[in-house]
Amino acid sequence: PKSAIARVLPKSALLPRLLWRRPAAPAVLLLLLLPWSPARLSMKVFRRKALVLCLGYVLLLLLTMLNLLDYKWHKEPQQCNRPPPARRAPSSPQLPHFQRRSDIRSVYRLPAPPPRQRQLVYVFTTWRSGSSFFGELFNQNPEVFFLYEPVWHVWQKLYPGDAVSLQGAARDMLSSLYRCDLAVFQLYNTAGAGKNLTTLGIFGAATNKVICSSPLCPAYRKEVVGMVDDKVCKKCPPQQLSLLQDECHKYHTLVIKGVRVFDLAVLAPLMQDPALQLKVIHLVRDPRAVASSRIKSRHGLIRESLQVVRSRDPRVHRMPLLDASHKLNSKKEGGGGSDYHALGAMEVICSSMAKTLQTALRPPDWLKNNYLVVRYEDLVVDPIKTVRQVYGFVNLVVSPEMEKFALNMTSGPGYSSKPFVVSARNATQAVSAWRTALSFQQIKQIEDYCHQPMAILGYERVNSPEEVKDLSKTLLRMPRL
Repeated sequence: PKSAIARVLPKSALLPRLLWRRPAAPAVLLLLLLPWSPARLSMKVFRRKALVLCLGYVLLLLLTMLNLLDYKWHKEPQQCNRPPPARRAPSSPQLPHFQRRSDIRSVYRLPAPPPRQRQLVYVFTTWRSGSSFFGELFNQNPEVFFLYEPVWHVWQKLYPGDAVSLQGAARDMLSSLYRCDLAVFQLYNTAGAGKNLTTLGIFGAATNKVICSSPLCPAYRKEVVGMVDDKVCKKCPPQQLSLLQDECHKYHTLVIKGVRVFDLAVLAPLMQDPALQLKVIHLVRDPRAVASSRIKSRHGLIRESLQVVRSRDPRVHRMPLLDASHKLNSKKEGGGGSDYHALGAMEVICSSMAKTLQTALRPPDWLKNNYLVVRYEDLVVDPIKTVRQVYGFVNLVVSPEMEKFALNMTSGPGYSSKPFVVSARNATQAVSAWRTALSFQQIKQIEDYCHQPMAILGYERVNSPEEVKDLSKTLLRMPRL
């Protein structure tokens, strides 16, 4: 009844006067007045939601301010957080690296620098030009993956093919090796059917610093400059070529030294390939010194000399090589036919060298800035200056250890009589040894074959036996290249 409601709630309370005067159902009024009514409950829920929304807004505002402060701080260069540069990094594309946890700061980090371009180098030279010593300047560098005469496998497998006919196969092998595809060695495996080639089966492996050092072999450390003893390296366990191939991918600089490519034009497709960007270092030496060294090591080069001599054009009329008595007197003088082929190969070598130098004098676009001539005589007389020039050309840094190594290798007590052995030698004797080893007739024969490259490279011809023997007179002048 109305009197009961009045006792519970006075007229001035929640209900307006109009509602109080008009009749209403007692049940509705009770629902509005009771503390547990639905209306009061919905009001409490609304207040709680409003409180939660307010707190969430304040929290979001605080997080936004913290992120802005963090962005401003992280944008500044933080030297202590910058990782040290890696000594070597794989050149092959790597899978993207995903963070293990979400970090909003990574969104604002600067993009990583592009990967370093691989530097591919071919040392273009011929036999007995000091190339073994020159190759050690790269073999000893811990930043260089070096291969010594890999085309030797092509010549051995395809013997007795002549030198010119093997040029295409040589280029194809180099193209694979510069991409670290070492499986190409299996194509020219001479070990026999069913036998896989190992790291110790590669030509020159016994003195290769990568093959004889960790992780392939514990005998040496790649970062320590020093000659490799082939007897020690031969005790290394033979490894699969796939392991050496993995090592190849870790290096930014790959250098191959070879004597079996005769014309620079053979390498033109590789130098024009934008994926390779090959650079060529042309190591040259006085042809008379080359011929003298070839005669000294004639028995070790007999197969190669025969392959080179077969490349001569039989239609070309040429003057007789030496005299008949020298050619036939093999038992008395210990040379004979070996000398004949050793000097006969100089005709093909110098003819090919002349073509290459003529191309370099008027370089096409693919050769510009990608070709460097180095005279062996300049290397042994001033090794530090020459090493700095060579390393600058291929974007390498000369360490004090490398300068000391080059200096020691050209300051030996004498001129070694052992061919195919790299050792410390006297620079003066290395440059002029041919002047006392060759006869005047042999010298004139070589000069007739090689007068064009000699004129371009700055090697003066002699006019008399007395001029040859006068060691006080230098036969070197400034080259045209």
